[in-house]
Amino acid sequence: MRLLVVEDQVKMASFISKGLTQAGYTVDIAESSGAAESLVSGNPYDVVILDVMLPDRSGIDTARHLRADGYRGPILMLTALSGTRDRIHGLDAGADDYLSKPFDFGELEARLRALLRRATESQSGVNSVLRIRDLEINLITRVVTRGTEKIQLTPKEFSLLEFLMRHAGRPVSRVAIAESVWDMHYDNESNIIDVYVNTLRKKVDKDNPVKLIRTVVGVGYLLSNE
Repeated sequence: MRLLVVEDQVKMASFISKGLTQAGYTVDIAESSGAAESLVSGNPYDVVILDVMLPDRSGIDTARHLRADGYRGPILMLTALSGTRDRIHGLDAGADDYLSKPFDFGELEARLRALLRRATESQSGVNSVLRIRDLEINLITRVVTRGTEKIQLTPKEFSLLEFLMRHAGRPVSRVAIAESVWDMHYDNESNIIDVYVNTLRKKVDKDNPVKLIRTVVGVGYLLSNE
């Protein structure tokens, strides 16, 4: 899941980004309305977290512009203004939910899960569950099972498995994994991706005669769908 946080207060943006990254999301940050609109036009964000008070344009106007430009994903507005009228203006502009500052990070995560669940359920033909053979992951509840056994994964392991499953049957390079799962440029002197893949392989393929995660020599890794 890829999120955009639109927040001009550096400490608040860093706090939100760090927490969501640790929870397994890929997070981009925009410090202005203009930057947000530019990023949304070129990236498929699952949710936009939008502060009401921005330096160049209000978050309410930004939400209205994003909707006018075709963004259909959920928008969660953050605001220090808790009045009913302010909430109405935001919802009328295209926001799906409101969260007042200061907030508990656990509540932010819960609001995001609810928005993602509703968005997934409302999209025709889109399923919140990915399945490859007897391996299944639920993108909303973040539950992973292989056959009848539940597999416990860290947030980063979950993101890695999701990426491999979305590209099942096709080898993916370490560069692609680094940029999509870690949101960073690949460092060929680091073995972090190999370590995570090996750990994930032990959890997913352990004691199972059918090995799904395979190494493609000279290329990267592949999750087999055959």
